[in-house]
Amino acid sequence: MLRVRFLAALMGGLFCLWADLSLAAKTVTDLAGRSVELPTNVNRIVLGESRYIPALAILDGEALPARLAGMLPDFEMTDPGGYDQYLNAFPELADVPRVGHASADNFSLESVLALGADLAIFSLEGHGPGARNRMLIDQLERAGVAVVFIDFRQNPLVNTPKSMALLGEVLGRQEEAQAFNRFYQQELTKVTDVVAQIPKADWPGVFLHSRLGLHESCCETMVEGMMGLFLKAAGARNLAEGKVPGVSGVLNLEYLISSPPDYYVATAIGSRKHTTSENEHSYVMLGAGIDTATARASLAQATDRPGLRAVEPIREGRAMAIWHHFYNTPMNVIAVQALAQWFHPEVFAELNPDATLAEFYRRFQPIELDGIYWVRARESAE
Repeated sequence: MLRVRFLAALMGGLFCLWADLSLAAKTVTDLAGRSVELPTNVNRIVLGESRYIPALAILDGEALPARLAGMLPDFEMTDPGGYDQYLNAFPELADVPRVGHASADNFSLESVLALGADLAIFSLEGHGPGARNRMLIDQLERAGVAVVFIDFRQNPLVNTPKSMALLGEVLGRQEEAQAFNRFYQQELTKVTDVVAQIPKADWPGVFLHSRLGLHESCCETMVEGMMGLFLKAAGARNLAEGKVPGVSGVLNLEYLISSPPDYYVATAIGSRKHTTSENEHSYVMLGAGIDTATARASLAQATDRPGLRAVEPIREGRAMAIWHHFYNTPMNVIAVQALAQWFHPEVFAELNPDATLAEFYRRFQPIELDGIYWVRARESAE
């Protein structure tokens, strides 16, 4: 009898131990297809790209800064207007240690380990460490820092819901992630279900000019990835497809002049910290703190440069600018709506991307919408 009781107690103890271990060892599959064992509680996060702050804000809301242990400074460097908006709401962001500059090459492993991080969130590919940085990943994991990969860049319209679901699982914010993903899919299908019914012969040809004003040469573009995929989702033919291999590259200006697209779309990397009088070929300004008049004036100035002003849609006012950072944020669905309505105004007459943008901020961001994120060259076209 005593032996039976001993065995029962032993089995009960082993069961409790197994139950405790199963609760502690939570495993997820990230966007790189890796099986990652997470710590019981995620309290110290390092961001491989600080531009993921708006994505985290969807889940953590007002508690956003509490878990940030370190980050790269790419947000404040590439989108100073957007960063300032979050900084005004959360002054604590200024005190979050920077763990390098704005690339994987200067990401500081020593800083991350000194911060006592328990989780690093990286992009499959981007400004910070990526899936190819295997040595860094191994070093972090050996030191007890779990690493997960998300993606808003390589295949954004497919991987955004997957990335948000993963972050919800990692951060214990599953309900918030599910609520956002329902909104995301609903707003995306408003475009994709309709575009699927539009004959491809009716799709306009579009040239996407990436980071207008950054280079003297012309013309950088995106094709199989990032915002290049937004054109196809919005029912447009990318003029660079088949001519520029891979994700991005350069399409010759002479080709744009001799074989003009129906529409020209520039991506805007300017903010209030960039003035239109600094240089001849200034940036287009969009995003936080920018009004319509400022944005339209900056688009006019940025496209008024030798050669580019001869491109037919620019000359005739069929030009548009869109916020460049849409390619690296869950807000990308709003860009697809804005483009679709411009390319197919009659088909999408009832679509309201401005309302979608306002709803995104009202429901999913701890800051208010302040600024515009796309603009057309001519008021009469709106």
